[in-house]
Amino acid sequence: MSSLNGGVPAGAAAPRFLGPALYDEGGVSHRDSFASQGTFRSSPSAANSSVYALNPEGNQPNVSGFGAYRDDPRDSEYVGGAGETDSQSPRYLAEKRSVYTAPRQKSKRGLIILGALGGLILVVVAVVVPVYFTVIRPKNLDHQGSIANPASPSSTSGGKPGTVNAVTGGDGSKVTTDDGTTFTYSNSFGGTWYWDPNDPFNNNAQAQSWTPPLNQTFKFGTDRIFGVNLGGWLTTEPFMQVADAPALFEKYINSTPTPVDEWTLSECMAADTASGGLDQLETHYKTFITEIDFAEIAGAGLNFVRIPLPYWAIETRAGEPFLPKTAWKYFLKAIEWARKYGIRINLDFHALPGSQNGWNHSGKLGSVNVLNGPMGLANAQRSLDYIRIIAEFISQPEYRDVVVMFGITNEPQGTLVGQDALSRYYMQAYNNVREASGIGEGNGPYVSYHDGFLGLTKWAGFLPNADRIALDEHPYICFGGQSDAAMSTYAQTPCNNWASSFNTSMGAFGMTAAGEFSNAVTDCGLWVNGVNLGTRYEGTYTSGTWPAVGSCDPWTNWQTWDATMKQGIQQFAMASMDALQNWFFWTWKIGNSSVTGVVESPQWSYQLGLQNGWMPTDPRTASGTCQNQNIWSPPLQAWQTGGAGAGQIAPAVSSSYAWPPAQISNGGVLAVLPSYTPTGTVATLPPPTFSVGSSSTANAGDGWANPSDSAGGMVAIATCSYLNPWIGDAAPPSPLCSSAAAARAVPEPHITPPPRRS
Repeated sequence: MSSLNGGVPAGAAAPRFLGPALYDEGGVSHRDSFASQGTFRSSPSAANSSVYALNPEGNQPNVSGFGAYRDDPRDSEYVGGAGETDSQSPRYLAEKRSVYTAPRQKSKRGLIILGALGGLILVVVAVVVPVYFTVIRPKNLDHQGSIANPASPSSTSGGKPGTVNAVTGGDGSKVTTDDGTTFTYSNSFGGTWYWDPNDPFNNNAQAQSWTPPLNQTFKFGTDRIFGVNLGGWLTTEPFMQVADAPALFEKYINSTPTPVDEWTLSECMAADTASGGLDQLETHYKTFITEIDFAEIAGAGLNFVRIPLPYWAIETRAGEPFLPKTAWKYFLKAIEWARKYGIRINLDFHALPGSQNGWNHSGKLGSVNVLNGPMGLANAQRSLDYIRIIAEFISQPEYRDVVVMFGITNEPQGTLVGQDALSRYYMQAYNNVREASGIGEGNGPYVSYHDGFLGLTKWAGFLPNADRIALDEHPYICFGGQSDAAMSTYAQTPCNNWASSFNTSMGAFGMTAAGEFSNAVTDCGLWVNGVNLGTRYEGTYTSGTWPAVGSCDPWTNWQTWDATMKQGIQQFAMASMDALQNWFFWTWKIGNSSVTGVVESPQWSYQLGLQNGWMPTDPRTASGTCQNQNIWSPPLQAWQTGGAGAGQIAPAVSSSYAWPPAQISNGGVLAVLPSYTPTGTVATLPPPTFSVGSSSTANAGDGWANPSDSAGGMVAIATCSYLNPWIGDAAPPSPLCSSAAAARAVPEPHITPPPRRS
């Protein structure tokens, strides 16, 4: 893969945030902030971005192609008055106050009796309390703070009954990590960590008092998701990598090729044998996110993490330079740490073979090769196999109460591949997950679909009666026209932009969440747009002609921010949280630059905001920030949460989404395209190993939830011709297959039988 000064590779598709530049080239108009301007022009700067879900039906932009990204604040739907300010406490506080009644008056005689008993009680307490808090409580405290009963099971996920040597604690307790180091747990929200090495699948832990412990059901649509992404950890991205142990992208910035994605980074690392070669990535996995991060996330009032996972965590094939299978070991650590602190996981399948969007975070900056181009079918078949493999693992009873959501494909380019093909792919992915898990509440994860940049309204009514599906959108406002307006002017922007569409989708589709959003209102920050691509704000963005608004220093030099700036960012964060209702901030941490030694994209780091006072220390306080937005009221319909009717998709609906589609965009009909056949060995993800006592190990499952799922894996047909999976635009092989293999080269549409209910 060639690159031009670290910019967009020759012939490559637009990088992650490049679309607005392509669309606006030659016709960019400056915009003021939302709060400082009364009207916006309706033509979008980000063609095909997911913000079009916010537009009324019939007011969608007429654009074609792909490459645009996400959100444009100039769309007409954004015009609206800011909500009124409100000095009242959040709604949930009033609801809780109503639960408590005034105490009854005690009689005088009763007080005398109580006084007599009090003296005796004080004597007992003086003896018992020190023993309890130093000996009994640390060993036997369950998730609600009561004495655990060693004779009764304390986990619903295959764990053993609570044992007397369990280690647990709350705010102020000492935690010992798996490497023997210790730290003090800080959680003022009633959270309780729990880790018993003799019972490693125990689910007693609870992130906060208002979040159900892992051994109780999280009620989607009623219980709120307060989440954060662990971006840049197991799937690297240039703008968030750490400077030490090891320095990633900055270390090789003068190398050939210039690292612009994990593909080229892997090539640079592999050539650098003196520094450890490709194994440097494992050092990154070990150090970028650790157990302490999970403890801090729970202590921040957050109850979910969204973890981007690449396909090379499972395997790589010929010519793919990624470090294979290693990221999976650290995802297993993530499950262990999440279980210890009561945090639930949304596993996001972030990078697919061939790339589903052509952006750097998909593994390789360049072309789209999933559901697009001559290898679009084969790569989709391979991706569906990986979805099946992941689903089989996380649906096992040892993991299903921790990994409760599965984002089956991050940010596919629906505007390029077409909604019909994407819908059929989504339907088959759903079948793969439910074949692994069974149907009904408690059986495997929610299946989360990204909107494919088509907009939330395009998915209203999709798969009625499907068992526990969710819709994901990634709203950002920082990649369109730029403004030097003060941060305080954005106080109600998220409310005006997003609340209505998310409210509507919760009713029209069902569970809807924001899988990503940030505090950024400009595109300032080191490599936020990509390596060496510059910024729109300073007029240095590589693609397109952008007027310089000013210097990015006021937006990135966070050490100089005053109280007004910090308050403005916090207000924006709280408005976003309230408008989106169920959300995952992007991202938990941004690594320090190896050049400056500090974070260069501060509005993208939740952790940095907590440490320096511009993120709310309690996300619940965001409730009520958006005024008069008619925030959606729970619950979801029964079938949407795994209850009655879940999984009973009408045959006519299933047939209308039968896989595969009749043709692939920019590829043609299936008969002329390479495809795989299910005759290979299926990779099985290995479980962790936990020693229990001196001579045995805990049952960690075998990696496969449904033993009846015995179909082979998708592999090449020996007598057929194939292109490179990352080929981009090219002519299909000719002839495609020998006559003997022709029948197998074009698979028949497949509808998976209804999944079992256990």
